[in-house]
Amino acid sequence: MHLLVVDDDPAVPVLITEALEACGHSVVTATNGAEALVAFQKEVFRLVITDWQMPEMDGPALCRAIRSSRSPGHTYIIMLTALHGADKVVSGLDAGADDYLTKPFAPEELCARVRAGERLLAIETRNLVLRALAELVEFRDNETGEHIKRVQHYSRVLAQHLCDHQGFRGHDPDFQTAGNRVMSPEPQVNAGFVQLVHETSALHDVGKVAIPDAILRKPGRLTREEFEVMKTHAAIGRRFFSGLLKESPGAPFLEMCRDIAGGHHERWDGAGYPEGLKGAATPLAARIMLLADVYDALTSERCYKKAMTHEEAKKIVLDGAGAHFDPAVVAAFQAQEEAFRETAKASRP
Repeated sequence: MHLLVVDDDPAVPVLITEALEACGHSVVTATNGAEALVAFQKEVFRLVITDWQMPEMDGPALCRAIRSSRSPGHTYIIMLTALHGADKVVSGLDAGADDYLTKPFAPEELCARVRAGERLLAIETRNLVLRALAELVEFRDNETGEHIKRVQHYSRVLAQHLCDHQGFRGHDPDFQTAGNRVMSPEPQVNAGFVQLVHETSALHDVGKVAIPDAILRKPGRLTREEFEVMKTHAAIGRRFFSGLLKESPGAPFLEMCRDIAGGHHERWDGAGYPEGLKGAATPLAARIMLLADVYDALTSERCYKKAMTHEEAKKIVLDGAGAHFDPAVVAAFQAQEEAFRETAKASRP
């Protein structure tokens, strides 16, 4: 997260910066409220840590200025002060602060307060995205709505299996390069990752809202030209969430939305789209989503095809290990195939 630290005591920003950078944050410092406000107007800061007593513009005045600005989204503000008393706490909160920390403080406590702020900002960001996309869901027909519920379940099952098996470490723990983009190491597969996969998988096809109805709702197979247009939905979805990330940089929910929307048609062998990413260059969440999406497509009836049985779909998935699909994700599918079978069966007439 990108943070702004404001204090006229030169030793304090140094202490705070060291503590927060050790936790992976980037920090910009200012010596008073007026200087901080200039920085705030030039850059996006989701979290501000400010001293109370400063020259030119004190902490409460900075809080009020931030709250009255037209900054995108909510900015979480932690007020630092040597002042004591309930009246001071109330005064700071009334000015717009979200949290309050009395000097002297332990760096560990400050980092814990920042983590609490991150959690609240993440909740706000998720709610913002879900509200913004709620109307888009109404464009979906009932079958697509059921498709979303099924792939959410399939994705969660796969992610949970990888989480439960501590031997899973991904296939390439080193940094990689995909085109001009530097790829991060495999994420930690924990309970938070599983929850994010479950939530964000519902938005995997958001890019399809930009596809013309004549193609999106065509009652039959697409022509080659139409399919090329349909394929653009992955790149469109990625651009959509990348745009939101400019307003809420570093939001894990939006990052996974971007990865899934943009990467759920990439293949392990590099023959997918839109970027032709190969192997672990495709984010793990997208590799999970790919298998869930393909399995559901195979076992769903369409006007131009009958639904496959679980066994037929299972064979295609297993045969695709190392080519279409990540072998580790296929292994998770194989271990959890009964959950897939039961979900597919329960949702059919």
